[in-house]
This record gives sequence, structure tokens and C-alpha cells, in this order.
Amino acid sequence: MKGYTMLLPSLMLLALTCCMLSPAPAAEAVTVQKSPFVGCEVNAFPPNKSAAVPKYVINLNLAPQDRWTQLITDKRDQLRALVSDMRNLTRGLLGDWLFNVVINNLDHLTTTLPSPYREEVEGISKASGLLVSEVTLYNIFYEVFTFCTSIIGQDANGKLYHGRNLDFGLFLGWNPKEHTWKVAELLKPLVVQQEWQRDGKTVYESVNYAGYVGVMTAVKKDKFTFSLDERFVMEGGYVGLLEWMLLGDHKQKWNAFITREVMEGAETYEAAKHMLSHTRLLAPVYFILGGAKPGQGTIITRWRDNFHTDDLSTKLSTSSSSSSSAWFLVETNYDQWVSPPFYDDRRTPAVHCLRAAGRANMSLPLLYNVLSTRPVLNKLTTYTSLMQVNSGEIGAWLRSCDDPCWPW
Repeated sequence: MKGYTMLLPSLMLLALTCCMLSPAPAAEAVTVQKSPFVGCEVNAFPPNKSAAVPKYVINLNLAPQDRWTQLITDKRDQLRALVSDMRNLTRGLLGDWLFNVVINNLDHLTTTLPSPYREEVEGISKASGLLVSEVTLYNIFYEVFTFCTSIIGQDANGKLYHGRNLDFGLFLGWNPKEHTWKVAELLKPLVVQQEWQRDGKTVYESVNYAGYVGVMTAVKKDKFTFSLDERFVMEGGYVGLLEWMLLGDHKQKWNAFITREVMEGAETYEAAKHMLSHTRLLAPVYFILGGAKPGQGTIITRWRDNFHTDDLSTKLSTSSSSSSSAWFLVETNYDQWVSPPFYDDRRTPAVHCLRAAGRANMSLPLLYNVLSTRPVLNKLTTYTSLMQVNSGEIGAWLRSCDDPCWPW
């Protein structure tokens, strides 16, 4: 706790900053009007090849501080531009003095991160020319502030498909002229596909923002697919972050770290499910996990401390019947047992479009079309990813949403 005791007010503001980096824009600033759901997209697939993201190898045999050098060297300018914008937004919220206090103490936070993540953050700092504190701040944002839509679908033969939109940047700099979120636009050039290798063999593949050391979208061939959606509850990730910093409670797992451990260490769907369900977490979250066998798909709804209890409404059915209502799962950022808020209902259009297409048409093209249906696709959407576990296929494409398009 040394080095933090006198900084409680500053660190509390930092934690709140991670949840809401800048004040909500005035109503007149967001000029895009909400477009009602008018129908399912049916012609979005195939995506334009020019929107496909580049692929990099992350060699786990390298020393942790060296694993990211090539990727960060290639993305250095884009990463610096994004972090500079985040710094300006944070400084505007906190003021110069408090901002400097927060940034200076993030250096100490970095030293408390477990290996190899601490060394990886330091390596990214060296390759990018950013301060270690800036790289740490960049990684914290994803722990507590990510919107998403994830779908697992099962066709009539029990073959599983997994797709997701990753939305990021709400209230982080609305551009009224371009009708875009600034941070979302700055993130798009940083989206990459990563092939994680050990001893020259692929362990798993993921879709990441360059410079983020965790995993939010990934496939382990013939084993499982995975995506992570943020869960918005009162006791959010900022509470775990404060406990980590102020109380020295380092027995919690950052979501970024547990997902890496699952992808690297779990060899079965059940093992991955157990790890995700029974690990104490820094932040509440939804883990969306798909397996390689019929019926292997679940939404794991997690608080930070109490563990997941299976709920039949959040698991795929093992039935091969086309009339079974549990041949797909849809998760946005709200609990399955409550209705999503009217101002952010991406679930209802997704469910409607899947049911309209029917189980016989479940496929990666269907998932892409559903994820292209507004407002499932919105101004915050940075990329769409598709995965198929048996083939190990994973792909990601940058997205844009032309007007009329809902800001989130």
C-alpha cells in the first residue's frame, strides 16, 4: 500500500475515469438520430477484402519484453496517436496536477502486475516510446469499458459458429461533423489478428488491439472459441482496481490475464469453462464460450467474487430439432434474465434476425449479416470477427456504419 495511501482521492478518480473518461456530450452534440430497426441485413457478407485486418505472430518462446516488438514497431504511430488522445481526454477531466499524480502512480501499478504481463507492458513501452504508465493506462481501459455483441450459433448438424462485434469509445470524443467517436476511429488501425505460437506450433489465434496484452476474441482449434463482453453493474471493475492498488489485493485476476491463461493452458471446453467460472476476478464480465461438440456453448455471467452457477437459459441445447429455441445464444452487455434498456437494445434485433433466418441457415455468413444489422452494428463498432472451432478459422474486418446509424 506504500505510495498509495496519500493518493486515495486521486486513485478513486482514476478508477472512475476508466469507466467514464469524459463527461457525456450535450444532447445537441450527438446529431445522429436513432434509426429504428427496420429489417435484417442480408447482403453484408462477404466483407470487403480491404477491410480484413493484418496478421502477426506472437512468439511465446521469446522473452516477454520482446514478444511485441515487431507488432508495436509497425503500429507505433497509431498507438501513440490513440494514447495521446486518451491523455488529453483524461487531462481535461482531471486537470493538470491530478492527471500528473495519476500517471506517475501508474508506474507503481505496473510493478504489481504478475509476470509475464509486467514485462510485456515494459516491452511495449520500449518499442512504442510511450511511458510505462501510459501503456498500463491503455490496458486498464479494456478491463472496465468495452461494449460488445457476441453470438454462438449451432446448425442442424450441431456444428458451432461464433461471431462478435467489438464496440468501444462511448462518450470518448464525439465528432459532430463526421458523426463518429474519435477513440473508436483511432482504434481501428490498431486491430490485428494474432497467431500465438510456442515451439513453432500454433497454440491459439485471437483478434486484438495492438498493445493490449489480454485476449477478448479467440479460437483454439478443435477445443473452444471465446469472446468477452463487459458487464455493467454497480460494483464495476473500478472497485477491483481500487482493491488491487490500495489494499494490495493481488489475488484477483485481471480479465486480461485469466483469458490468456485459459487460451494457453486449457485443453478442453470443460476445462476452459471451469477456469472462467471459478476464478476470482477484478471486474464483472460475461464470458461467451463455445466448444467443439453439439450443445457446447454457454454465457458465463460473472460477478467479481461469487462464482458462476449454470443457468439453462444461457446454454445451447443438445437437441437437433430445428424448432428448438436454444440453437443460438446472444449476449450484449446486459444480464440474460432482464430486458435490455430501450436506449441500447442490440439483443432484440439480433435474436429476431437469427430466428427469421432459421437454424437451417446457421453459418458464418449469417452471423456476419446479423452483426451488420443496425443497431447491432453502430458507430462504436470497430471490428466484426467470425470463428469456427473445428477448422480453427478466425477472421476480423474493420467496420463503419453510414448514416442513418445509431451512435451506440
